[in-house]
Amino acid sequence: MADRDASEPPGPAAAAELRNFLSEVPAPVAVGHRIVHSGPHLTGHTLIDARVRALLADVADLAPLHVTPALPVVDAARELLPDVPHVACFDTVFHKDLPAQARTYAVPERWRAEYGLRRYGFHGLSYSWALQRTAQALRRPVDNLQVVLVHMGGGCSACAVRNGRSVDTTMGFTPLEGLVMSRRSGSLDPGALLWLQRRHGLSTDELDDTLHRHSGLLGLSGTSGDTRDLVRARAEGDAAAALALATFTLSCRRGIASMAASLDRLDALVFTGEIGEDQPEVREEICSALTVLGVRGGLLVPELKDLMREGLRRIDQAGRGVPVLVVATGETQQIAAETRRVLGM
Repeated sequence: MADRDASEPPGPAAAAELRNFLSEVPAPVAVGHRIVHSGPHLTGHTLIDARVRALLADVADLAPLHVTPALPVVDAARELLPDVPHVACFDTVFHKDLPAQARTYAVPERWRAEYGLRRYGFHGLSYSWALQRTAQALRRPVDNLQVVLVHMGGGCSACAVRNGRSVDTTMGFTPLEGLVMSRRSGSLDPGALLWLQRRHGLSTDELDDTLHRHSGLLGLSGTSGDTRDLVRARAEGDAAAALALATFTLSCRRGIASMAASLDRLDALVFTGEIGEDQPEVREEICSALTVLGVRGGLLVPELKDLMREGLRRIDQAGRGVPVLVVATGETQQIAAETRRVLGM
């Protein structure tokens, strides 16, 4: 019915921005909040009360780019709308039943039991939406699909879905693991981080800031974390932009292939997220080099306005290999659906 977007993370002005927005729209009967990390104690989307709010604060450092700025918005919304139910919708819930072998890190039992080290997985709201749209497009029930879903945006990950359930994913304990991302490094040799600390004296804070904000496509190119900028720069002969895109697409192919290893067959490869839906060059470079999985290049390029209006498009050449689909990002719609479900609406 109405939306308001902000380009900067929430800050002190969030309450005023929210108050202004609420003055312009019909009174809501419920509020759904996207919360990236649920931590170990919350395994389902849930009403936010004092206990849940405290648990969210306790896990904020596991997703500092997401949960930390989200909590002031939760507080502002609860203060402005005290008589309306507020529901936390978690990206981790989609992956809550990961098989033991997929969620377990090869570290001592004490680290796993006492410290809680395990793979959580993220982008679950996006994956939930994309999976339902894929089933509709292929005219097959969700519980009879084996697909690899790829969310590519500021954060990037891939997920293997077997018969409607997540069975593997590239992100782990935090949203820093896995694929190369816009400004995040993705997976690194842990020995390299130890070496940077010991040999070069980098502090924990320096590593944290660099890996989260100055790495990925931005770190590789030195100019931008936006694939649109890098595609243009590569065409103009920018070697660093070319390396950034080549590294990124190889990382995505590795992730997709590793997810396919958790499936018996590949019924479809599905792209979503801002890059996934709006960067045909990246999709083509990923798929044209995945022939080992039965995926082919020569993809169709739908107009973005048509994709956003229709919500999804099949973009492979019919009969040439594994179906390839693009699904318009639907996290907001999925939050609405999960909020209604929690409230029995």
